[in-house]
Amino acid sequence: MSLISLSASKCVRSLARESQCNKCELICPTDAIVVANNPLPSINFSACVGCGACDAICPSEALSLDNFSASEFFFEFIDGEENLISCAKNVPCIAALSVEYMISLAVLKKEIVLDLGHCDNCAIAHKCKLQIIKNYEEASYVLGAMESEAKISLKDLCYEAKELEKLSNRREFFSSITLGNVAKAKHSFEGEVKKATDELVEHTLQKEDIELLRKKRITHRRKLLYSSIKRVEKPSTYHVIDANELSFTSQKLLDEDSCTACQMCYRVCPTGALSSDIKNSKIDFDPLLCIKCSVCHDVCAPNAITLSGTYKVKEFFEPAVQNLVSFNVRRCDECNIIFSTNSDEKMCYRCKAEEEEARELWGISEDM
Repeated sequence: MSLISLSASKCVRSLARESQCNKCELICPTDAIVVANNPLPSINFSACVGCGACDAICPSEALSLDNFSASEFFFEFIDGEENLISCAKNVPCIAALSVEYMISLAVLKKEIVLDLGHCDNCAIAHKCKLQIIKNYEEASYVLGAMESEAKISLKDLCYEAKELEKLSNRREFFSSITLGNVAKAKHSFEGEVKKATDELVEHTLQKEDIELLRKKRITHRRKLLYSSIKRVEKPSTYHVIDANELSFTSQKLLDEDSCTACQMCYRVCPTGALSSDIKNSKIDFDPLLCIKCSVCHDVCAPNAITLSGTYKVKEFFEPAVQNLVSFNVRRCDECNIIFSTNSDEKMCYRCKAEEEEARELWGISEDM
């Protein structure tokens, strides 16, 4: 059975205390992942069944299985001749494949078949089957909006491995027991020890994680999605679709009057979808990089940044960086430090806050 692991530096909850992301907790069919009020998810490894659903739903790919990689599966599947995806054949659970992977596989294979035949007798179907269907519907919706002929089918096939395949798997297992794989065996043993511990294991940021927090990363699934779409003929019309139907990307709106130019949104953005220039004179947004993790919304105190209700399919084929707001850049009259503002303010936020605290301490009103 696979062992799930968490890369703390990739988890969006590491980027801001205000992050409300708990998708992994909600999807886990065995309640092995608990977020609650903890900074990072806690995992009960003995309860984890290795379905991979949390890995697929995590917007920043912070979770991963030790013996299944969706990106590695992607390339193996594309190279093969078959188009069937089944938990009895090539994936731990179909829920381990995100919407982006489904779209990419369908585009390149022209058709993929998802075998739901084993779901009715599966103990985790109450969560995973629903997620599979949801991913299928979203992927099909996007393919339709792209005017793609690629097709995704759901079938109750109940695939069963043939004896020859089972024998081959056993041979591969025995041939893998070599001195060269001692390290892997040790890792596997340590994993088994974790699985035997029936308690929540808390995760914390280590020194090496903190150093990686500022690093902007593009997820593997996003790279593969746009690489796949490049091979698709552009639609006759660039449709505008309902943004509520998209779980993996978005388009942003920003209220200039509410924005305080605090810089938090683009500083915490894990992919660089939100960015500025060296002077911090603007906020730009790139839908190509957005993973809809919502951390920018969670840290925006005045709620100036919001989600657009629509999404332009054109962004899949001709992605363009959008300017959300531009700021005035000036020197603070008090401390002489350069700061950004969208008002006529002459003091930076730190000096203004200090002045307000001083006035409150001295009992002086702003009108005096």
